[in-house]
Amino acid sequence: MEPILEVKNLNYIYSIGTPFEHQALDNVSFAVNRGEFIGIIGHTGSGKSTLMQQLNGLLKPTSGQVLLDGQDIWSDKKLTRQARFRVGLVFQYPEYQLFEETVYRDIAFGPKNMGLKEDEIDRRVREAAGFVGLTENQLQVSPFDLSGGQKRRVAIAGVIAMEPEVLILDEPTAGLDPIGRAEILGNIESYRKAKNATIMMVSHSMEDVARLTDRLLVMNGSHLAMDATPAEVFTHAEELVEMGLNIPQVTQVFLELRKMGVEVPNVYTIGQAVDALKAIRGGAAKC
Repeated sequence: MEPILEVKNLNYIYSIGTPFEHQALDNVSFAVNRGEFIGIIGHTGSGKSTLMQQLNGLLKPTSGQVLLDGQDIWSDKKLTRQARFRVGLVFQYPEYQLFEETVYRDIAFGPKNMGLKEDEIDRRVREAAGFVGLTENQLQVSPFDLSGGQKRRVAIAGVIAMEPEVLILDEPTAGLDPIGRAEILGNIESYRKAKNATIMMVSHSMEDVARLTDRLLVMNGSHLAMDATPAEVFTHAEELVEMGLNIPQVTQVFLELRKMGVEVPNVYTIGQAVDALKAIRGGAAKC
């Protein structure tokens, strides 16, 4: 299967030739297949945001390539423009980028820029609103009259309305309560299944990426440090902690067990963690 998105030897340097020169991406390479759910994790300043902006043509590589369906998105101006619609990018706290008079018009902004006909724009607006749980009545109100969580839905719907084949989200659940987080993640998964879309999500919630994603890209100091399944990545818990990353609670439990000299499996479940703790407590009680 040919990947929908491929990054080859990608380098990006900010402020070249100035005292502020900084290499944000250093020889990064990976491929993403259609329909995959990819998590991106890394400490602040590791290159995650720069990488995301490379993937839909907001930033041009210093060197290396970003291929969409095998074509370099910078080889032709038309391909660059197409990439910005085919690869949708939702920034962190996207609700601060709302600006239209009504929710409907805000969601319709992207499809209008694509030059679509009014009936197609209307279909996309209403379908995108449905994906994120917005009602018909809410489409006619000002986005600024909505709650923070509802504004987040509007912003995500505005990107979904362009029907991107790859949807990239930067901390889509940041600042939301547990119910809001679960709903937004459910909305994203619904879009993925309905459109066979590829999802790439930056998150600091290790529980979320461990539960939802097929693969994890771990960024560290401008390099791609790991590219593997969540189960494989979290077997390197000590390395992740050294990188300044949190790890899932179940992984933390197993780290503590290892420090106590308890032999634990490399790939594990919450049930295994509970059994191990019960065994330890039982042994301690006998003593």
